[in-house]
Amino acid sequence: MKNMRYSLVFFALMALPAAYAENALITFSSLESSGLLMLDKQGRAIMADHANTALIPASTTKLVTAWLALKHWGEGHHFKTNFYLDNATDTLWIKGSGDPFLVSEEILSIAKNIKKKGVKRISAIGLDSSLFQKNVLLPGTGASNNPYDAVPSAIAANFNTINIKRIDGRVVSAEPQTPLTAYAKNFSNQLNRRSLRINTGPNPANAEKNFAELLAIFLRKQGIEVGSKIIRGQIDKQPLFYTHINSKSLAEMIRPMLKYSTNFLANQLILVLSAETYHRPANKADVQQYMEQELTKKFHWTNFTMKDGAGLSRDNRLSPAQLVDLLQAFKPWKNLLPEIETKIFAKSGTLNKISTLAGYIVVKNDWQPFALMMNQAVPYKFRNRIAVELASENVRHLSNL
Repeated sequence: MKNMRYSLVFFALMALPAAYAENALITFSSLESSGLLMLDKQGRAIMADHANTALIPASTTKLVTAWLALKHWGEGHHFKTNFYLDNATDTLWIKGSGDPFLVSEEILSIAKNIKKKGVKRISAIGLDSSLFQKNVLLPGTGASNNPYDAVPSAIAANFNTINIKRIDGRVVSAEPQTPLTAYAKNFSNQLNRRSLRINTGPNPANAEKNFAELLAIFLRKQGIEVGSKIIRGQIDKQPLFYTHINSKSLAEMIRPMLKYSTNFLANQLILVLSAETYHRPANKADVQQYMEQELTKKFHWTNFTMKDGAGLSRDNRLSPAQLVDLLQAFKPWKNLLPEIETKIFAKSGTLNKISTLAGYIVVKNDWQPFALMMNQAVPYKFRNRIAVELASENVRHLSNL
């Protein structure tokens, strides 16, 4: 796609009254580290400014991850987790599939189904997390205790987060559907206010331990005797005992990922995709290779870098033109994007001094792609103001055809 540079000032002044000459588009035209591209329904550039400049995409990277996942599995895909029962030792083994949406409701369903299969006693819970490389961490993930820095793991509960609160001096779960695990109690010393939502820590093994403890509680509530022992290893020869199929489809997972910009979900998806593709434990090198290989094969791009699936890495590079290419391919799933302004469906991206937005402007039932990238400090929701003005320009463009 050719880099077509038009006068943003001209278009903005044509689209808006003279009283609003100081508008977002004019301000944007003076930015140094920025780029923009908007197409009409014929694929022609209505507006372009440094459209081929490689910039940091931030969380608009999740559009790439969503497209890769939907293309690979289909929107109706449901993640499966296999369970094995070693009758000689009464050990219930879980082989992690990287399912990113094993929330408490799913784990309760697992416990109920295991009960229905006649299990009365479990001496130990075994964890097989061999799908992911040990302690895998994708670039950009921070060391904070915030949920957005939750580490990936092959077996995960509740997005590898913990939600606790204090009532009458007692630490309890802040979610009625989630029992308080022994591991979660370890964070009570951080509870300086009424409630606290944090991630499970930097070690994936602890996240998996929390899953095992949560499952054990749910199993006991079903009347199954469960020992406290948690072991680790790989399941090779045990017969399959039970397969849990997640109740949510891939589309139902991606919709909240795009709306709430869930980093954990995005990185889980990209790790599983790379593991399935290369048939080896997922790792950061394979993630980069997989993303860049698939994007090059489809779009024949050059001059771009993809280091993670969430957009946390500041080493990621995409151009507005590349994001628009992706949005053209993403159109079958366009309805998974949130409506951020009237008739504007888009994914935003935010890092320190990075503000991006990519999606569609809907004009007369036509979904017209745009990508806006600013790699410098700008006012809050400045990108939304630009998108609204782009929508106005789009209407003006159509009226002149």
